[in-house]
Amino acid sequence: MRIRWSALAALVLTLALMPRVGKAQATQPGKQKPVVSMGQNYPNPFNPESRISFTIGDFPACGEGSKQYRVTLKIFNILTQVVAVPQLEGSSGGVAGGQKLDNVLLPCGRYTAYWNGKYLGTSREVASGVYYWQIAVDGQKVVTRSTVAK
Repeated sequence: MRIRWSALAALVLTLALMPRVGKAQATQPGKQKPVVSMGQNYPNPFNPESRISFTIGDFPACGEGSKQYRVTLKIFNILTQVVAVPQLEGSSGGVAGGQKLDNVLLPCGRYTAYWNGKYLGTSREVASGVYYWQIAVDGQKVVTRSTVAK
């Protein structure tokens, strides 16, 4: 019984501290601009698939047109275990659609990630619950959460 209460307390604390929409800030001295911003996934709650939009760089201005950003997007469960690595939806930025978003080089722009709601490398759907999206752009991380409803 204590384990259940401990897990519940950890979940409540995590949710209270987690931002819904995050923005990572560049660490350039004297110049603060968003490097990445994530929107809320849709549909939310989702079943069985979901999409999340994100922007990289100073979109839509894209002042550094040739700059490439190293992007990784992962989905975690509440135990911080990697559940999935979504894929890029549609071709954009010279990167083919369907590519896993794991250390992919992308230029400044707006993108959409797609997750089919299945565990990493399997055809098994994830269980109902709370999941976290974590995007890392050039090492800067932003986290948001979502709910799977069945």
